[in-house]
This record gives sequence, structure tokens and C-alpha cells, in this order.
Amino acid sequence: MRTLHTDTGYLLYRLGLRSGRLFNATLEESGLRLRHYALLRYLASVEGALQRELSERLGYDPSAIVSLVDDLQRLGLAERRPAPGDRRSRVVVLTEGGRDVLRDTDKGSRRVTDELLGPLDPAEREALHELLRRVAEPG
Repeated sequence: MRTLHTDTGYLLYRLGLRSGRLFNATLEESGLRLRHYALLRYLASVEGALQRELSERLGYDPSAIVSLVDDLQRLGLAERRPAPGDRRSRVVVLTEGGRDVLRDTDKGSRRVTDELLGPLDPAEREALHELLRRVAEPG
């Protein structure tokens, strides 16, 4: 007989809920939510992104991206600038304030990860990370 704890999908769901709850609690100290962090983290890896690209890369509805970017802009963490080569388009870029907040939230992220993965040794943590990365990558 299968129980919930023998179902990998259910375990991933439960871990996601717990991780999201802990991470959101940490981010609230900065006035952010997990979706804001994801957007900041992505912006830190590029020179700027169109809102359409943010929607595609993060898997969020385009209207949610508009609201998230508005939030980050209001907080001074990101800004919209004219796109190079296309004055009609705007790219979203991370500000220095956004980089600072991201560094601070990264510390909180490490604390949450340490709490969640406490039962695992370093090699197990690395193996889990690699497996999750492979599963999470699109196609």
C-alpha cells in the first residue's frame, strides 16, 4: 500500500510549501516575497530584461510581472530603462539598492537552506541540488 510519504511528488510539494513559508518569512524582513526574490535573482544574472522575457524565464503571468516590477521599482530595487536599439521598449534592470538587498536576502536564503537540509551532509546536499537542478530545467 502506498502512503503519502512514498509518493515523491507529494514529498516535493510538502518541501516546496515548507521552503516557501520559511523563505517568505525571511524575505518579509525586507518587504519582499519569493516572487520578488526570483525576479531580483534573475535580473542579477543579465544586463536587463524585457518584461516579456521575465515572464517567460520565470514562468509568471505577464500581468504578475508588471505588478512585481512596479513593486521593485517603488522600493528602488529595479528600474525600467529604454531598451538599447528600441526606444519604444523598456528593459528592467537591477539597481545598486537591488544588489544590496539581494546580498542581504541571500544570507537569509542560506539560513533557510541550512534549516531545510540540516539532516543532510555536504555531499548529500550537493547531490540533491544537482538532481533538483536537472529536474527543474525546462526541456
